Amino acid sequence: MKRIFLTLFFVLFSANAFSADVTVEMLNKNKETKKRMVYSQELVKIDVGQSIEWVPTDKGHNVEMLAGPEGYDMPKKTKLGEAVNIKFTVPGIYLYQCSPHAAMGMIGIVVVGGDTSNMEAIKSKKVTGSKSKKKRNKLLTEI
Repeated sequence: MKRIFLTLFFVLFSANAFSADVTVEMLNKNKETKKRMVYSQELVKIDVGQSIEWVPTDKGHNVEMLAGPEGYDMPKKTKLGEAVNIKFTVPGIYLYQCSPHAAMGMIGIVVVGGDTSNMEAIKSKKVTGSKSKKKRNKLLTEI
C-alpha cells in the first residue's frame, strides 16, 4: 500500500513540475466576450522564469513570436494546431501572433518581470493589418 501511495505522489509531483504557470487558449470565439479569432488572454504578466503554454482549441491556430527584448532567442513559429510551452528567462515585453489570423487581430503581449524598457521597439514593430495594430497599441496602454 505504501508503494502505491509513493508512486502516486511522484506521478502527481512530476506532472506539476512540468506544467505551465499560465495557460492561454487559441480560440475561434471567446464565449465570454464574443470576439472571434483571439487568445483567451491577450495580455499576460509573468515573472522571470515562469512559462506559458498556448493550447489550440482548433487546428488552424499557432504562435509566432514577432518581437522581444534584446538577448532573447526567439523560438520558431509553431505548426498549426500545435501546443507550445515557452519558459521566459529574459525580462521585457514580447509580441506574438497567430500567423493565419494576424490580419483579424489575433495577437498578444507577454510582459516578463515588469520590465517595459523595450516598449518602443514593440510599438514600432510592423504587424499585419490595422486590427492587429490597434489591438497592439491598446494592449500596450494596459501595461
